[in-house]
Amino acid sequence: MGGVEDDEPASKRMKVSSDLRSLSANLSVTASVGSSPGNKMARPLASEGDDEMVGSKGVIKRVEFVRIITKALYALGYEKSGALLEEESGIPLQSSLVNSFQQLVLDGKWDKSVATLHKIGLLDTATLNSASSLILEQKFFELLANEKAMDALKTLRTEIAPVCSNKSRLHKLAACIVSPQQCLLLGFSSQDSLSAESRSKLLDKVQKFLPPTVMIPERRLEHLVEQALTVQREACVFHNSLDSSISLYSDHRCGKDQIPSETLQVLQAHRGEVWFLQFSHNGKFLASSSNDRSAIIWEDKRQARDCTEAYVAPEKYGIFLEYVHVEPLLGKCEIFQEMFPYNNTNFQTRRFF
Repeated sequence: MGGVEDDEPASKRMKVSSDLRSLSANLSVTASVGSSPGNKMARPLASEGDDEMVGSKGVIKRVEFVRIITKALYALGYEKSGALLEEESGIPLQSSLVNSFQQLVLDGKWDKSVATLHKIGLLDTATLNSASSLILEQKFFELLANEKAMDALKTLRTEIAPVCSNKSRLHKLAACIVSPQQCLLLGFSSQDSLSAESRSKLLDKVQKFLPPTVMIPERRLEHLVEQALTVQREACVFHNSLDSSISLYSDHRCGKDQIPSETLQVLQAHRGEVWFLQFSHNGKFLASSSNDRSAIIWEDKRQARDCTEAYVAPEKYGIFLEYVHVEPLLGKCEIFQEMFPYNNTNFQTRRFF
């Protein structure tokens, strides 16, 4: 009724119907084996990727985690522990090419250092030139320290100039050849240039140009831990403790009992509403001012606060309080300074010593 007239033979209709039933049966079997009700999205196997991540959240890459711990061990001086962790985990701190580059720099083999730096890769041309320039500058200053001025000049002309885009820097380096005082202005001296510490500092400078995946930044683990502690401190609703009391053994959380909630003393010298209060920088004095035009400095003697000095402003003037640092030789490390405005623009000042 009201449908489209079917002109196809009955045998064809039976065949199509049989194919549909067969397809439906196959789909039903597949659905029952490969999925369950309420779980319609494809998910990886439970064991897939377990070895690549650590932690309950699954956001910490195992390789990065191990490398950062190894870096921290070496930085703390635990050479054997760091080497053992590399061997046991099978995760090297750095590639053999990077290790070779570091050793070449420490040994002062500058040409090979620059050549190895180019092999590390992952650097654009500008960054590569900047890093190479730092290495060649160290070579330049060490040649000057060894009184090889002509070799230093050759290094400046043929090696540093092609990679250094800062012309002003080139002029200052050239001035070092004729004036040793210029080296001091650039932060180099003949003794410092030849020391092992100078080459270690050079490695720290070059490292800033390399991706962190190639050379892990110094003190990376300490930086991450400090970040975590800072977040905990800032999230603490009732924070009222010193940073030295924060521990790594537990999450930081201050209780309500640490907030001052007991009245120890009532200061009653003012005859009106107190408008301003401020402690001195060393915490020994408290300044207060009131709408009765009086300003009072209270000295904290642990057991009680005593009034040490007072000042009453002329009628119609208010008082604003501020502590200002002065030299300790004046007898006190603070000046108590109160200001009362004239027409909200000009100020008169009185100091209490």
